Amino acid sequence: MNSRRSALALLAAGATLPRVAFAQPSQQVMRLIVPFTQGTGMDMVARTVAPGLGEKMGRPAIVENRPGASGNIGAEQVAQAAPDGNTILVSANTLVMARTLYPKLNFDPLADFTPIALAAWGQLLLVTHPRTGFKTAADLLAAARAKPGSLNYASPGAGTPHHMSMEMLKSVNQVFITHIAYRGTAPAVQDMVGGHVDTMFMPIHVALPLIRAGRLVVLGLGGTARHPLLPEVPTLKEAGAGDVNVAMWYGFFGPKGMAPDLVERLHREINQLLGSAEAARAFGTQGMDAAPVSLKEYQQLVRTDSERWANLIQTQRITAD
Repeated sequence: MNSRRSALALLAAGATLPRVAFAQPSQQVMRLIVPFTQGTGMDMVARTVAPGLGEKMGRPAIVENRPGASGNIGAEQVAQAAPDGNTILVSANTLVMARTLYPKLNFDPLADFTPIALAAWGQLLLVTHPRTGFKTAADLLAAARAKPGSLNYASPGAGTPHHMSMEMLKSVNQVFITHIAYRGTAPAVQDMVGGHVDTMFMPIHVALPLIRAGRLVVLGLGGTARHPLLPEVPTLKEAGAGDVNVAMWYGFFGPKGMAPDLVERLHREINQLLGSAEAARAFGTQGMDAAPVSLKEYQQLVRTDSERWANLIQTQRITAD
């Protein structure tokens, strides 16, 4: 009673009582983990979708870049997270490539993830330096056959889509072109533009300004159809380089063990966001196409693409060293 009277007296006198800390439920945050640096295609996908997804799910959604070990550091973080929908991986087909490239991983790129939604497709262009004199993909392949190993190609590193795409071209056409692996995209592109390497697979948004400036020559597109940004550029199949489909896909994954109804909801909400005009504009500037499909179709794509790249890796004896 005395304590109560003292408190009332203090309040009446305008004094401030010590603040009492009451337990309040903390607001959960949804984290979209991007296993590569800012500015990559998957980073753009995450940052395009995050605001709307957070609003739809009723909590903030933030993008966290966790680069390192060719994307395996960020992927492992998600594989080990709770399956509550608060930790989502935004990755590319590099995830399924890793299953065969890195047999000693601490996680299984297929078994330890739950596919949630396919986001987009991105196209790669086969380019060369003007000094080579190559005008078509057939020219490049003819030179490679005439002098095996005399030509070289750049990639941002072993196990990257740029590397794997060229290995696919080599395998289909039975040619040998020497791989020069760089530490990242920037130095690889710099040496490509400088004429220090002969050829390279490059994303459209990176290659397009260099092609238009006359600093690179495009030989073909590694997809199944021509792209609106470069309608005059043939696919590699049209260019006589065989059926070389090396288009990249980007998608969302959660940890294994997620509740089916939660997966369905996330899938539905993400697909609605991908169908927006805002997403179309954002992706279009990068030469990417939004690709909302059914959950079953996405799950099938993950499985079949894993097998496709595993066959190539084993056939070409590719290592990530």
